[in-house]
Amino acid sequence: MLEDTDGSPVLADPGAEFDVFLHGTVFLDIIFTGLATLPSNGTEVWAQGMGSCPGGIANLAIATSRLGLRTSLAAAFGDDDYGEFCWRTLSEQEGVDLSHSERFEHWHSPVTVSMATKGDRSMVSHGHAAPVPPSEMIGKPPPSRAVMVDLTADELVGADHDDAWAARAAEEGALVFADVGWDATGTWSPAVLDQLGHCHAFLPNAAEAMAYTHTDSVRDALYVLADKVPLAVVTDGANGAVAIDSTTGEEAHAPALRVPALDPTGAGDVFGAGVVLGTLSGWPLEHRLAFATACSALAVQQFGGSLAAPGWGDLADWWHGIRDKGGQDAYHTSLVRRYGFLDDLLPVGPISGVRRAAATIARFSDVGLARGAHHDPPWAAPLEKPPTDPARPARRGR
Repeated sequence: MLEDTDGSPVLADPGAEFDVFLHGTVFLDIIFTGLATLPSNGTEVWAQGMGSCPGGIANLAIATSRLGLRTSLAAAFGDDDYGEFCWRTLSEQEGVDLSHSERFEHWHSPVTVSMATKGDRSMVSHGHAAPVPPSEMIGKPPPSRAVMVDLTADELVGADHDDAWAARAAEEGALVFADVGWDATGTWSPAVLDQLGHCHAFLPNAAEAMAYTHTDSVRDALYVLADKVPLAVVTDGANGAVAIDSTTGEEAHAPALRVPALDPTGAGDVFGAGVVLGTLSGWPLEHRLAFATACSALAVQQFGGSLAAPGWGDLADWWHGIRDKGGQDAYHTSLVRRYGFLDDLLPVGPISGVRRAAATIARFSDVGLARGAHHDPPWAAPLEKPPTDPARPARRGR
């Protein structure tokens, strides 16, 4: 964590080359939605919808880029058509920098088939380890305001070895935002939480947080984590999210939104992107949680994994719709009160902010046209100025 000369926390360097730097595996995701049930042995079921898009770490890269954060990704790409599609979508359509990524001959792209049913998903994946380690691919991490990592017991963020790129980025001033995956072994190694001393924020879900902290409630898990990391955030599904920011002395809870969940693929990444944006922008913790919750809620209403991540155009559409309805009942009154801060971030009239893309290999979305050359997102622009991007908005994915 960066500190001012008087010891108070300050944001990472706004003059850095990128806002977010990421490393991980890019999958080709093939997503089936609207399944009445999962297929049993020897049977076939039909899905109501299907999408194809870059997945894995691409979920996070696209989510941050769509919110206007300058995003750079280091990942391995195969030389097959799947790899070409993922590379093109990330770089040309979504504006993600791939200068630290590499293409490898005769290394096929990892693939995941995701089947969404009853608000949850099951997945089948196949792939091989990247041909080179992160240290060789990344070299010296580019100057970034934040990096986002998955904590594991095997690849230690703060360890003194060649692959500890996140620690090197932190030494250069980047804030480290960490997540964690489910431990299928049931070990819940304490080595994972030991790494939080090198992190600014930790964003596990409720089950993970309670398992690693050996607690019986989300609130108790949050308090344990808040003693280990400056910003502790725990997501709890339909119960929303809770967080403590010890750098500001804030504690907050954001209720979940009432939305039909079509496909939860990548929703956690979208939530994390919202928290990163709010933290780098210096928003109050309550606003950060509410914004991230709204981003996640918009994502799960669309199929398509990474390409279901909302852009500022989607957020403006949603907020203007909520605000225009007014306090028609207690729930909408609560939403208007909770999200009133968006009026200071979003222009009143139509904007050319990025909207969702079509999630298919066979059709190239025009999201890239809406982005054009880099323009400041709505939250970064002076509110009294009209939008300056003349390009038409992209199609909303279906």
